[in-house]
Amino acid sequence: MPRVDVVVRCPLHDSFRVQQVAGMFDVPLAAEQTERFTAEIPGLDEAWDIGLVVGPSGSGKTAIARRQWPQAYTISRSWPEHRALVDGFAAGPIKHITAALTAVGFSSPPHWVKPYQVLSNGERFRCDLARAILEGGDLVVFDEVTSVVDRTVARIGSAAVAKAIRRMGRRFVAISCHYDIVRWLEPDWVLDMQRPALQRRRLRRPSLRMDIYRSDASAWAMFAKHHYLSSGLNRTAHCYLGVIAGQPAAFCAVLPLIGFAGRRRISRIVVRPDFQGVGVGRAALNAVAAMYPRISITTGHPAMIMALNGDTNWKCTSVKKTGFAAHTAATRRKSSTGGPVRTTSRGRVVCSFERT
Repeated sequence: MPRVDVVVRCPLHDSFRVQQVAGMFDVPLAAEQTERFTAEIPGLDEAWDIGLVVGPSGSGKTAIARRQWPQAYTISRSWPEHRALVDGFAAGPIKHITAALTAVGFSSPPHWVKPYQVLSNGERFRCDLARAILEGGDLVVFDEVTSVVDRTVARIGSAAVAKAIRRMGRRFVAISCHYDIVRWLEPDWVLDMQRPALQRRRLRRPSLRMDIYRSDASAWAMFAKHHYLSSGLNRTAHCYLGVIAGQPAAFCAVLPLIGFAGRRRISRIVVRPDFQGVGVGRAALNAVAAMYPRISITTGHPAMIMALNGDTNWKCTSVKKTGFAAHTAATRRKSSTGGPVRTTSRGRVVCSFERT
């Protein structure tokens, strides 16, 4: 196991004010100030997927990370101001870019075509991680991983990233000053620079409790802009709201299936970005579907298709690889300016599932 020993040197820039501070607070002055940080870190030849270096500011987290993984070390990168988010990634297939965004829990296509600068801090956090994972090598070391987001986003986002990293077969080291993400990230090892001490134990993340309530259509306003097709909602729909820790997290709407007596279909299922990537959508979908004897869903969202394909509660009944029907319907809609809605849904895979 490698032992990392780093000495950080800081030259003294002498001035009259520096001398005043030294005199007022008895600060010792030297031509150069030094500080040493030492820690043991698991090597790349050992079996692990996710590591976490945590500790307060000034404890040496960044110095250790830069010394141990100089090629893989990453901080938030700049994004183009006047281009869409998806155009800020390095050249590559759009499927790889959208897959990376979905993997880290940012599954909101309407936001993918917006500039990075207009997104929330939580959405930017996920985009930065997706870009680091997509453009990095087998190991990604990400500094200040939850420094600018609220704690709900930090915890849910950490869980989403951990899930994505392990599914992709990559390695990830997070550098953070926040201890509340430790269990949510589920690291195989934790280096606490406050002591310093290395702990080799994969902690299991806490469970999330979501309560499902019947709601009226007004709740849709909080979710409409995150839906990947239309922001419209049928006024006759049965609406359900999923709430986590007092915060609206998921929305589901159910309609009768025309021409099939007694059958229903899921017309809307949306999860707010702060809660994406940890299975909230599928949990809400299953909870609502269980209220009806026969129910189905048709979706073109890759994340939902993948989730339902792996869920034994659902059976795929049809796959349309052209997406022609969706394309035709979309071209008939009108935008808020009165013009036709631009769409490129022709060629999108659309799958139908029925609850077993």
